[in-house]
Amino acid sequence: MRELVFFLEKESAKALLENLFPLLLGPESQCHPRFVVFEGKQDLEKQLERKLRGYLNPQARFIVLRDQDKGNCREIKRTLAALCRRALRPEAKVRIACRELEAFYLGDLRAVELGLGVSGLASKQGRVKYRDPDRLQSPSRELAKLTGHRYQKVAGSRAIARHLDLESPRSRSFHHLLRAIRSAVQSPRQSL
Repeated sequence: MRELVFFLEKESAKALLENLFPLLLGPESQCHPRFVVFEGKQDLEKQLERKLRGYLNPQARFIVLRDQDKGNCREIKRTLAALCRRALRPEAKVRIACRELEAFYLGDLRAVELGLGVSGLASKQGRVKYRDPDRLQSPSRELAKLTGHRYQKVAGSRAIARHLDLESPRSRSFHHLLRAIRSAVQSPRQSL
């Protein structure tokens, strides 16, 4: 069975991807998603190698998704990629949400407006800080403030995901994640 296995640091990433996957691939897809959620980034780094090494399905492809938070994006990616190589899974793709997953949502305020039922957000998309949401220092704080604290990480991710623009995302890190997913599904025998 063809699988795309996501190794995630938190539940909100799972909520996002569960809702995105069918939109990206459609109902005719023969690739099935699987989500392995860890208890934060330290737990992800501690267990990733063992979980990857123990995964037995030869048709599985892997994507590791983690928030950058305050760390160095390139260093985080190198560390996670090294764990994948040590697990004998060098083809696994590592994707970093620049600063936080919420930057994906701030790049599509129309989706936030529709998902959370907060009117007037889409008209703010042209503001400088929302044009390149990956540059924001604390996207989750910004999103909470912008929505009058209606955004809750898991429920909000689930609600917003269905409305996200998957063809022209403003968040570069979201664009790279979508590209990795599409590549893994369209070319299952090739590395990501």
